[in-house]
This record gives sequence, C-alpha cells and structure tokens, in this order.
Amino acid sequence: MEPFTSITSVAAPLLRINVDTDAIIPSREMKRVSKEGLADGLFSGWRYLSITSREPNPEFILNQPPYDHAKILLTGRNFGCGSSREHAVWALKEWGIRAIIAPSFGSIFQLNCVRNGVLPVIADAETIEKIAGLVLSDPLTNRITVDLQNRLVRTPSFELSFDIAERERQMLLEGLDMIALTLKAESAIEAFEQTDHANRPWAYL
Repeated sequence: MEPFTSITSVAAPLLRINVDTDAIIPSREMKRVSKEGLADGLFSGWRYLSITSREPNPEFILNQPPYDHAKILLTGRNFGCGSSREHAVWALKEWGIRAIIAPSFGSIFQLNCVRNGVLPVIADAETIEKIAGLVLSDPLTNRITVDLQNRLVRTPSFELSFDIAERERQMLLEGLDMIALTLKAESAIEAFEQTDHANRPWAYL
C-alpha cells in the first residue's frame, strides 16, 4: 500500500451530507471483486447524464477542470454511511482521492479508508465551508496541503490541526494494511509460539 505522508492538491468541494456508499459506487457498478476497474463507476449516478451512454454531467464537480484531478475531497457530515462495501474506498482511491475532509464519517467507511491508504480528516462544517470558499475562488492558486506527519491541513490563508489515532496514523505513514501491521510483530509471535509449544506440546499434535 502506498504510504501517505503529505499531499498538496486541488481540493474538490462536494458539500453534500449523508453521502452513502451506494452513491459513492452504486451496486450496479460492482461487477468485479478486485480493487481495480472501479473508478469509472465512482459517483456514477451524479457524474453521468445517462448510465448507458456515460455522457459526463458538466455540472458535477469532478467533471470540471481542475477538480477532475483533485486528490482531496471536501464534503459534508456522515460521508460514507450506509453499507460496509469496501468498494467505495477502492473506487475513490483508484480515481485519485487520497484525503477526504468531512465533519464525520460512516464508522466502517472510515476504517476502510485507513486500511486502503486514504486519509479521513475530521473538521467542523464551518471550517470546511471556509476552505471550500477559498478553493472555489481560485482552485489552482488555493491548493490545499494535508500533512499527516504533523496532523495539519494548510490553506494559503490559515491552517488547522486534526486528530487521528496513532495506530491509524502509523498505518498510513508506513503504508501498512492489517496483515502488514500484524507482521511487524512477527518475531514476538514466533517467540510466543516457541514458548507455548514447549509448555503445551499436546496442543500442536
């Protein structure tokens, strides 16, 4: 998994509340079980005027330059609510989103973000609207930096700190999924197995 330390990018304001995982990637778009090939279905109900023709909706923010290359998404509360489908995060990441700034997230979606290299940043709605105002006034000049190393979001006119659990921070900084995180304790696991095997040999028959 690609480590996340700091990114500077155009941010795309999608200030909608209660965006659920079916809006992020509708079930009709999940035609494969791998993490690849899902970006085309991202927000398909909003990105396209017609699902069959795939004609882009010019009013949707991610279809508009320069937001069509954004790596940061600004959005409303309870983003990623609904089902626990991991495909929603896979689609966002494959499209290019590496950080999402919202007042709150669906709990399972938030965990899925961390486990797939996408940073969920919690900020209050008023601050997000302030960032969105800066971005909309001049998105290329007012690029946003999300610095996980120092737990900061920087804009051209102000910065804000954010909280993240240290375990999740380290997973993102080091690019570790749950298996890789467990394997960091491989020597301790092996030492336990050796001691346990000596104490309880019958359990290994």
